[in-house]
Amino acid sequence: MPAPVAPASQEPSAYERTERTTPTRHRERAHYDRELVHSILDAGYVCHLGFVRDGAPVVLPTLYGRVGDRLYVHGSTGSRPLRAAGRSDAGQGDAGLPVCVTVTHVDGLVLARSAFSHTLNYRSVVVHGTARPVTDEAEMKAALDALVDQVLPGRAADSRPASPKELAATAVLGIELTEVSAKVRDAGPVDSEADVALPFWSGVVPLTTGYGAPVPADDLAPGIPVPGYLTAR
Repeated sequence: MPAPVAPASQEPSAYERTERTTPTRHRERAHYDRELVHSILDAGYVCHLGFVRDGAPVVLPTLYGRVGDRLYVHGSTGSRPLRAAGRSDAGQGDAGLPVCVTVTHVDGLVLARSAFSHTLNYRSVVVHGTARPVTDEAEMKAALDALVDQVLPGRAADSRPASPKELAATAVLGIELTEVSAKVRDAGPVDSEADVALPFWSGVVPLTTGYGAPVPADDLAPGIPVPGYLTAR
């Protein structure tokens, strides 16, 4: 009796491994679990967008937002990567810009007894794909809301949405999360047997990020309270 077939709408639990998403070192740290990848992406808001311009590599830090299996980055309509993504010659015969997007969280400094064995504990995601301009108005608005909420969940509903003039000056690129991998290290130092007896401290210094107390704008009208999504942090 043949095995039951999963419904077409059911997403696979992991992204498919490809040559580009298989690391050459520490392959045991690579992960393709969809839930893990999403959790790493959702924990940040700054990515590095890499592409080729005039035959040379360019990497730009920028904000991003995730909606399902699509990542969004934005900028002005005059920015070079956004202009390039709209040209048919930027991709493989289709409008789009080949890109590599990376997101990294550093969770700890790993101090070994030898300088050579020092490292970091980290969580990272690498996305390969083609960035294409978002032209649908509804998707554009949803993408911009996602970008705002990526920085601070709940903020999109608690701010004025972009005006038609602002939307006209804004470009958004969408990158499908298809060729994706995560890489994670979460362990203590690994010293050689010969170094274990050395009289140097060894261990992990955890790193965390947090929110400070909100500082109101100088021109904030009296009586406007601090939003709950800030006080809850």
